[in-house]
Amino acid sequence: MRTRGQFWRLILLGLGLLGAVGCALQSRPARAQSYGADLGFLSLRVETVSVTIANPAPDQAYNDKVTDGLRKFLAVYPGDYFSPNAAEFAIARVRRNPEIANVTYTYALGRAGGLDVTFTITLATGARKFEGQGFLITNNRADLPVLYDKDGTYVRAKLEALTLTYANNNAWFGQPGPMLNGNPLVQGKPAGAGYSQWVEGYLHYGLYGITPVTDKLYVYGGLSSISSGSKGQELFTNETRGYTFFEDAYAGFITGTTDEKGNRLAFNFSAGRQKFQLANGFLIANTAANGWNRAALQANARWASDMLVLAQLRYNATKLEAFYVEPDELPVINTNTGLAGLNIEARPVAGMTAAASYVTALKGDYAYYGPEGQVIGTREGLNVYDLRATWTPNAPNQPGPFFGIEGAIQNHRDFDMLATAGYAEAGYSFLDKPWSPSISYRLAYFSGDDPDTETYERWDPLLSGGNGEQWVQGSSMFKVVQDSNVIAQRIQGRFRPLPTVEVVPQLWAFTAPSRDNLGGNPALSFLDADSYGYEANVTVKWFPNRNWYVHGMLAYTVPGQAVQDALNDDAKDWFAAMLFVRYSL
Repeated sequence: MRTRGQFWRLILLGLGLLGAVGCALQSRPARAQSYGADLGFLSLRVETVSVTIANPAPDQAYNDKVTDGLRKFLAVYPGDYFSPNAAEFAIARVRRNPEIANVTYTYALGRAGGLDVTFTITLATGARKFEGQGFLITNNRADLPVLYDKDGTYVRAKLEALTLTYANNNAWFGQPGPMLNGNPLVQGKPAGAGYSQWVEGYLHYGLYGITPVTDKLYVYGGLSSISSGSKGQELFTNETRGYTFFEDAYAGFITGTTDEKGNRLAFNFSAGRQKFQLANGFLIANTAANGWNRAALQANARWASDMLVLAQLRYNATKLEAFYVEPDELPVINTNTGLAGLNIEARPVAGMTAAASYVTALKGDYAYYGPEGQVIGTREGLNVYDLRATWTPNAPNQPGPFFGIEGAIQNHRDFDMLATAGYAEAGYSFLDKPWSPSISYRLAYFSGDDPDTETYERWDPLLSGGNGEQWVQGSSMFKVVQDSNVIAQRIQGRFRPLPTVEVVPQLWAFTAPSRDNLGGNPALSFLDADSYGYEANVTVKWFPNRNWYVHGMLAYTVPGQAVQDALNDDAKDWFAAMLFVRYSL
């Protein structure tokens, strides 16, 4: 059968891609130690958090109290995403403690592919008091991007630059006509059969700061802009574009208290334009859109929502948050979405995170289609209930298994709807072996509509996404089949041939749980088969230091029988390649 032959061809190609990368890297000695542009170090979950004292006191109990107190104050835990701004704001507050002279931090790529974060405390006893730093104080360029850091007031500049090139052969399976029919993102000539390539990039620049109002109340904010541009034969257009607009524009306050036993209770409130991701991005990650007149389609320049109101209450490692988010959508496909929700996350035992979320659409024009093509309702009134957990029973940086599971349902206040989605993942890390390999299998399910029932069952993907290891499922296939009416199986490896290099190969298989696919790609509205297709991709990430990040990707996508039938058996295999370099000050 043609589909089976394609699958094995894909397997062999995936092994070949990995082998080519491995051979290229093997010549260097190993040392101990959309897919689109991701955020480098800041795309990684925290793997370990270490707190040390540079000049420990003779009293070990006192040292333990200081390190434990700082750990809870910083509220950085394994499984979280690390924010340098949040860490630096917290450190600025800690420095007002007369018992602490200074706190610094470093981070590096962890053995299991996460982020190892280390905080170093200098006690005030026998140490020089922190006198302040920053370019505006010292006139020393080495202090940049810190402009001012004294007495709890901290101001820093942001400068980030990215340049990217992306190439396709037979984009849209060589059939852009039917695959992009009626797509409002098309301007001029889209990519299609044969080879195409474009370049794009952006500059992100701004100011962020925090200052005390009282000993326990601090106000903070950020303001930034992004200038982006694209040139060449992009997926949707061959027109050269440039765009500049605000990115972050928010303000907030944070307060908290620590009891005699060292338990930390903190409250954080902010509002404005800023990035927001709910947990692993299964429900909410892509709070801004790129491409079209904004350019930088694959550079993923913009992440800030049009409006985010966020209130977070944290007691030690337990977090409760309430939010309202309006994504910054492209005007040409603006769904006028506004989502409100509650989220609670806890760590009941070491290595485990358990969480629950509720999300409701207070507004939204995103349409749901019945089996005859009729609009049966819109996103406004949607309710989402989500439960999830992750568990790594082994100690940090030790070999062993890891697991993840999530399940969610959707219903609607205005009509009969019951959609379901979820995933289960299991893997094993061989961190005691050369290259620290790990392998995992993930099965993800997003329901489609059954036309033979009165209930509407197609899953609304909301703002799902993130990066290729989260919920951008397949480098090229995600552009065709997003997180709705799909069963996606993924085998993923992870290797560390060098201390600063990570290689992540993936094999994907995509099938449709329902052949009624109204609401997906128009060319695939009614399916004659179940298989969307297969993809093999490999990503190489190089983290030379905190400022530079280099990322390369190759992907080979094979159309399944459902796509072949929709394109009159003329769908071609799709090859894609990407390379970008990011610098951040």
